[in-house]
Amino acid sequence: MAVRARRSAVAVEAERRLQQRRARIGADIKAMRTRRKWAQKDLGVEADVGRLVIGRLERGEGQLDVETLERLAVAFGVPLAIGFDRDLRDEVADAGHLAIQEVVLRLARAAGYSTQFELPTRPNEPWRSADVALGKEEQHRAIEIECWNTFGDVGAAVRSSRRKVVEIGQLAVGRWGPEASAGLVWVVRDTARNRALINRYPEVFATTFTGSSHAWVRCLTTGFPPPDGPGLVWCDVASGRLHGWHRRGRRGGEGE
Repeated sequence: MAVRARRSAVAVEAERRLQQRRARIGADIKAMRTRRKWAQKDLGVEADVGRLVIGRLERGEGQLDVETLERLAVAFGVPLAIGFDRDLRDEVADAGHLAIQEVVLRLARAAGYSTQFELPTRPNEPWRSADVALGKEEQHRAIEIECWNTFGDVGAAVRSSRRKVVEIGQLAVGRWGPEASAGLVWVVRDTARNRALINRYPEVFATTFTGSSHAWVRCLTTGFPPPDGPGLVWCDVASGRLHGWHRRGRRGGEGE
C-alpha cells in the first residue's frame, strides 16, 4: 500500500491563498460581466475564451493562467494587475495609513473601547475588513472606522464603507442582541490635498457624512455615545490628535 506523502507547509499555505484568489477574481469577473449585461457566452466571444472556462473562473474553480486573465482584461477594458505584495523586509508601504490607525487605536483604547485592527467583516472573505473596529459593551454599540491617508475612488470607498458597517452591525447584533447598533466614521489625514478634495465636492461629503464631526471626535476620544449619522473627522498624525471637520453649509457657510 502506497503511503501518501505529507504536503509541505509551503504547499498548504499556497493552496489556501490560491483558493482565496480564485474566489475573489471569480467574483470580480462576474460583477464586471453583469454590469455590462453580458452573458457568459458574450464574454467568451469578446475575450476569445470558451464559455465553460468563464463559468469555472466565476465559480472560483478555473486555472488562473495569465493569458486568459489578460484576454478578459482586454475584453473588459480594464488593466490587469499581477505582482507580488510588499516585501516584509522592505520599508512599510502603508506607513501613512498605519499611522492613522495607530492614533485611532491608541485614543479609542484610552477611552475604554475594545479595539480590533483590520477586522474581517465577512469571516470567509478575510480580504474584506474594517481598518479599525471599536466596541462598547455597556452601550451595545460597535463603530466601523475607515482611515484615509489619501483618496482614490471616493464613490467606491463610500459604497464599501456602507456595506462594512452593515456587516459590523450584524456582528454586533449577534454578540449583544437586537438592540445593538453600529456607526460609521471616516478618519482622514489632515493634509492640504485631502482638504482641497473635500472642499471641491462639498455636497458629496455633506450628504454622505451627516453626523456631527465634533460629536464624533468626542465619541472616539472620550467614549461618549456616537451621534446619529456617519461622520468624518480629521487626524493630525504628528500630534496624534483628532479634530472636527467644518463642512461647508448648503448656503456657503460653515457647519459642523
